[in-house]
Amino acid sequence: MSIEIKNVTKKFGKTVAVDAITAKIDEEKIYGILGRNGAGKSTLLNIISNRIIATDGEVLVDGEEAVENNSAQEKVFLMSEVDMYPQSMNTAEILKWTSKFYPDTDIEKGKEIAKRFTLDIKKGIGQLSTGYRTIAKFVAAIASNAKYTFLDEPVLGLDANHRELLYKIIVEEYAENPRMIAVATHIIEEVAGLLEEVIIIEKGKVIETDSVENLLSRGYGVTGKAELVDGFCANKNVIGTESIGSLKIAYILGHDNISEIPDGLEISPLNLQKLFIVLTGGEEEVK
Repeated sequence: MSIEIKNVTKKFGKTVAVDAITAKIDEEKIYGILGRNGAGKSTLLNIISNRIIATDGEVLVDGEEAVENNSAQEKVFLMSEVDMYPQSMNTAEILKWTSKFYPDTDIEKGKEIAKRFTLDIKKGIGQLSTGYRTIAKFVAAIASNAKYTFLDEPVLGLDANHRELLYKIIVEEYAENPRMIAVATHIIEEVAGLLEEVIIIEKGKVIETDSVENLLSRGYGVTGKAELVDGFCANKNVIGTESIGSLKIAYILGHDNISEIPDGLEISPLNLQKLFIVLTGGEEEVK
């Protein structure tokens, strides 16, 4: 079972926000929907969740049309950047209303997650900080137990401790209650370790869709003293570098001469963020 996105396009006037996207999202996997700001991630998720209608194409949820179809949409939950709840509504009320639309909602689980974040579930959304509004939406998303749960930029306004806890809860939830959880974000480094599959979007188009394992198998990193790394990288496809003092790491696409590593150099896996940067046409070198 899966969500199938078939040749979906969305235009706002003359602006093409989503351009003939075709992709498949399988159940019971953790996805990264990755793209720079303005790439079209949120528009695509709003189409999948029936919040906006595609100009062309279709979305099928387990074989059913997604548009105006309650049986399809009760399988899809979108945690959006936009506040969809009345400002006077509190998290306890949000959980109650979530259970009306998502029959598998676990309100007690939601309350327990809120407690871990020290979120006051009796406090109105409008009284919460940006970070705690994000947490309230995350609580509802996880408690919904929706088969396909999409989290759009889920760490907006969160401090480092809360971001770490949020990612930990995603992993725990996936282990205890396997379902599709997709994180749509431009912050690649933080989520790289969570993801099984990625869909990379640039300028409204899907430019890559593959498992993380397959993507990272395309190349490798090499670390050592800068002069040794530079010598080794001559005539290789270097997609990014980092330097710390006299040490340097270079990320390389391809596997030519990987067996001929000079003494003083170490091989490491390719970095997903560096690969993302080069695939989306960003800066190739970071120091």
